[in-house]
Amino acid sequence: MTIETERLLLREYTFEDFSALYEILSDPETMAHYPKPYDEEGVRRWIQWNLENYAKYGFGLWAVVLKETGKMIGDCGLTIQNIDGDSLPEIGYHIHKNYWRNGFGSEAARAVRDWAFENTEYDCLYSYMKYTNVGSYSTAIAAGMRKIKEYPDKIDKITYVYAITRDEWKELKR
Repeated sequence: MTIETERLLLREYTFEDFSALYEILSDPETMAHYPKPYDEEGVRRWIQWNLENYAKYGFGLWAVVLKETGKMIGDCGLTIQNIDGDSLPEIGYHIHKNYWRNGFGSEAARAVRDWAFENTEYDCLYSYMKYTNVGSYSTAIAAGMRKIKEYPDKIDKITYVYAITRDEWKELKR
């Protein structure tokens, strides 16, 4: 499975992506809004979790690759997440800090949003993040989402939830 945008390819992970992904998920700046950066075992589990998601759901986080160079610069995709006690379809994304502020996260998130509404029955898609993660909620807004909720969270103190419904998406696509 591959999703193509103007500048990006989104494709399923393989364990050959370990080094590129480790560079992203082990970086303290990139992972500042997570409890801690990932170690090598954590990155292996991340890839394995996504391989299991592909088998179970037909989706997961996909490697984000620059078409121009073939370099993997992050991930973006759809996963099922526990958001304030509910299992919900979430668009998640992580972009290598060297590629921030170029619109790659927003471009990938919009592509995943479109794929999800075209290929699943979900009537609403979500993104959630720590309240301090301005980059993440800016990406959610750029993908057409609006803030629908915030709740106290023992890990993040406050979690923001953004969402877009199928009907809102149809209006955007007009």
